[in-house]
Amino acid sequence: MIHLPELISDLGLILAAAGVTTLLFKKIKQPLVLGYILAGLLVGPHVDFFPSVADLKSITIWAEIGVIFLLFSLGLEFSFKKLAKVGGSSSITAIVEAVFMLTIGYFAGKLMSWSTMDSIFLGGLLSVSSTTIIIRAFDELGVKHKKFAGLVFGVLIIEDLVAILMLVLLTTLAVSRQFAGADMLISILKLSFFLVLWFIGGIFLVPTFLKATKRLMNDETMLIVSIALCLLMVILAVKVGFSPALGAFIMGSILAETTQAERIEHLTKSVKDLFAAIFFVSVGMLIDPRVLVDYAGPIAIITLVTVFGKFISSGLGALLSGQPLKTSIQAGLSLSQIGEFSFIIATLGVTLKVTSDFLYPIAVAVSAITTFTTPYLIKHSEPIYEFIERRLPRKWIAGINRYSTSTAGITTLSDWKVFLRAYTFGVIIHSVILIALVFLGSRMLQPFVAENLIDGQNGTIVSLLLTLMIMIPFLWALALRRMERKAYSNLWLNKKYTRGPLVALESLRVGLAVFIVGFLIFQFYNTWISVGIAIALIILVMTIFSRRLQSFYTRLETRFLINLNAREEQKKKPEILPWDSHLVELDIAPESKMVGKTLMELAVREKYGVNIAMIERGKIIIPTPGRDERLYPHDKILVIGTDDQLASVQSLFEGKDDESDEVAFPKKDMTLQKVVINSQSPVYGFSIRNSKIRDITQGLVVGIERRGERILNPDSDLVFENEDIVWIVGNTKKIPDLLKKA
Repeated sequence: MIHLPELISDLGLILAAAGVTTLLFKKIKQPLVLGYILAGLLVGPHVDFFPSVADLKSITIWAEIGVIFLLFSLGLEFSFKKLAKVGGSSSITAIVEAVFMLTIGYFAGKLMSWSTMDSIFLGGLLSVSSTTIIIRAFDELGVKHKKFAGLVFGVLIIEDLVAILMLVLLTTLAVSRQFAGADMLISILKLSFFLVLWFIGGIFLVPTFLKATKRLMNDETMLIVSIALCLLMVILAVKVGFSPALGAFIMGSILAETTQAERIEHLTKSVKDLFAAIFFVSVGMLIDPRVLVDYAGPIAIITLVTVFGKFISSGLGALLSGQPLKTSIQAGLSLSQIGEFSFIIATLGVTLKVTSDFLYPIAVAVSAITTFTTPYLIKHSEPIYEFIERRLPRKWIAGINRYSTSTAGITTLSDWKVFLRAYTFGVIIHSVILIALVFLGSRMLQPFVAENLIDGQNGTIVSLLLTLMIMIPFLWALALRRMERKAYSNLWLNKKYTRGPLVALESLRVGLAVFIVGFLIFQFYNTWISVGIAIALIILVMTIFSRRLQSFYTRLETRFLINLNAREEQKKKPEILPWDSHLVELDIAPESKMVGKTLMELAVREKYGVNIAMIERGKIIIPTPGRDERLYPHDKILVIGTDDQLASVQSLFEGKDDESDEVAFPKKDMTLQKVVINSQSPVYGFSIRNSKIRDITQGLVVGIERRGERILNPDSDLVFENEDIVWIVGNTKKIPDLLKKA
């Protein structure tokens, strides 16, 4: 008789149960994650009505693979470039929410007489919202074009990074079993070090490799290579003491910066879906229904803490970041749930055996309940805003509006800010690279040379010299390379105030370079004489070969920047910024009545109050198109307007009356910004038509605030007055030029 391994029969049972529940939950239009959890509950050891999985240990391995691919796919959607573009509003909102929920979760656990570790993990899993659930709810409700959606997506990006940091800190805490500040600080510094190192190395090597092998990469090869890169980073992360999930997330975020990101995401989607399904089924298998009954009270309490706590913390964070009251309330209600990262944090507690058995099923139950409530909260967010607004004192409303207006728009960077930002990034990046090279030289190169090439003193000298040769370009960049020449020159000319601090900063980075060289020498020779000789030789080499080092380093930096910006250069799109109006991209459907007509004939500004900021036609970009420009099928139109205006004009673009869920978010060059006019401004006293703002900024004036009143879509004959706040949608790089001339 042929014997079938339990692993295969268990996998078949899991996928069969998942398939049935998937079809059922698709039919009733509920998140598939809940269906998978229900499937796990049915085939788990706690329910006897259905066949149960025989080998739980094997399923745990499959589930860990599922976590790896789930985090890999989240990394593909994350990318560090997105993080850099998120902006202050989303960052402040996410940080306020995470700190508030971590604190309130901890105290909620303590009030229920839970252990310290249970309370900490409860705060951790409550501090992260669900990207999957929110995106699905936005799709179903058709609210992607609304202003608050952009804020929510930015918060989710920050929360992904917060969750990764949480995994590292909770692991450290679980292993040490004590609140050691030094251990926590070391963990954060270690994580930061490797994040910077992996990002720099990954961006330099991976896109170059993919570009060199592009002609050899069919879909099959690309899939294998992508999964191989993911698992190699997983192995590397585990080697240096981090979780496999972190390694998968990092490689996903590196690949997200490449021009092949969309292709990789598409190819790996099926693999991710398969293993993620196994993971979520395994989540359901760990749930004991009796625990849910016994802990019905705590589940209800934690659900209320989650919904109201996230609403208050996210809304307050958005208000503090300068968002209007309506946007803040809508964002807060959208983020009021927990999801996939919470499962991973709860799983970590179970794996490390530091949390009680009841915490895991409670987390799953709360996630299930808040998954059901999220669409209703988003759908009724506007009526809830109107209800709150009617009951708030008028003074509060006026104060919030003033604060929101005052914090919006652009600010010009002083020379000090420009220089210090470049200085800080330069010192951190080059220090990380140099420290990594020190450890590679002393821990890997020297033993390799001693075992395979040259043993003894000569081998040590060769290893040291090779390490120093590799380090010299980065030592030159750290110690001698001029940063932000223009800003530095402007500051240096101000002899009275700035030369002293500038000399101190330059001395600091030279001293840091000397320290790193000394640190390297002490890994090989524990004598001050050898350190002094090595430092003198390096200074001499860097001085003599300064131009060659500069040329070599410039080539390295150029390659890195090309790789970093390659995906962005493929398709440049604008970015969402403040005020009630915002930017959104709409496609011209072939059946639309707009096809073949000029902008003057359509008169969308006069009829709907929206402005067309840009037309993308294949590879052709037409910024601020003229009135005689015609529209053609599949043109991508960048439109600026309020939520209501965009909703009213959307059906015109699509050639139908139904709202569409598929609205893309613009990303880069075109933004909505404000300029304050004063008596020295070159446009002061001129009309909009004669001010040449269109030529200067490639933009349109879409609103003016004058003496507390807002003038939307002002007439082109309107004359600029002193202290007018002018809102312009235009080229983000050219609007600051208007400020500099003012």
